Amino acid sequence: MSTVWYFAYGSNMEAATFRGRRGIEPTRALPACAPGWRLVLDKPPLLPVGTGFANLVPDPAATTCGVAYEITHEELAHVDLTEGVAIGNYARIGVPIASLGAPWIALRAFTLVSERRAPELLPSRRYMARLVAGAEEHALPAAWVAFLRDVPAVDETPEATALQPLLDDALRRPPRRSP
Repeated sequence: MSTVWYFAYGSNMEAATFRGRRGIEPTRALPACAPGWRLVLDKPPLLPVGTGFANLVPDPAATTCGVAYEITHEELAHVDLTEGVAIGNYARIGVPIASLGAPWIALRAFTLVSERRAPELLPSRRYMARLVAGAEEHALPAAWVAFLRDVPAVDETPEATALQPLLDDALRRPPRRSP
């Protein structure tokens, strides 16, 4: 089965989200960075719940840390589906990334970006906790974890809290059927 690399920089870094909530079991997960991209947390959600989400914007002076997952094409299609690629929530692009551990590996990975931005939005504390947890799980650099911890965040809105169980059910990938 052929595989691809997917670079996660938001909540998909966290195992509870990627493996649990999305039901994706990567072949490998490597701490990695994407030079030339800056993390911003001002992407509006599909449903107006008052908080921002992770996004990447081009910036030659920046580098974003995240997790490179080796996954199947079918699993990448599920990421696209659950992140709203088909309806313009994000767009899938290819980016050069580099692993952070030894041995150093240069890779080409798919990631998701959006032109939708709302600078007045801040991420929720719950969302930022997922980013920090994912960064720690994959041993991203301490300076990156500290950067994530220092991002200003707000309490989740009651609307977002009420929608969370519905979103979790909708995002979960059905289990694979045995042939």
